[in-house]
Amino acid sequence: MKIQKVTPTHHAKVYALLRTAFPGSHYEAELVQRLHENGRVLQDWVCLHVNKAIAYIAFSNAYDGGTLCGLHLAPLAVAPEFQRQGVGSELLRFALRQESIRNRPLFVLGPPAYYRRFGFLPCSQPVCPFDKENRHFLSLGHNSDHPFRIGYEPEFTQPGSVPPRRRKQRR
Repeated sequence: MKIQKVTPTHHAKVYALLRTAFPGSHYEAELVQRLHENGRVLQDWVCLHVNKAIAYIAFSNAYDGGTLCGLHLAPLAVAPEFQRQGVGSELLRFALRQESIRNRPLFVLGPPAYYRRFGFLPCSQPVCPFDKENRHFLSLGHNSDHPFRIGYEPEFTQPGSVPPRRRKQRR
């Protein structure tokens, strides 16, 4: 298993992984493709096993109005046949150690029990537009209770896209 920074040569493998990791949804693959096309993925890594993409993680900018306030972790995906084997955890720990990530406030919309293991905590502020009660919205390194609605890159809500839903995933 090898973790590599994503390059254009990985894109097709990453999009295929996202389609299998999120069955019944094309949102994640199309989102990442749009983010790549528009240069809005700040950092992303792929985990390869026998030249196959088995896990992927991406970070994009988070906004308070027009001001950059941190990063969104989205998506984190693991191929179904590699779930519950620690691959996603290893990839996330790797990403959290990277200089470009580790000293910035991070936000994630996902299963709280999973992300709490990595230090993410539930937050009441900012408010996530995809989770009005913030039940599945967590942060790491965000220390302000300043009320605002967190902003995402426009690719997250482009016309025709279906915003992320809280899905119960196998881990």
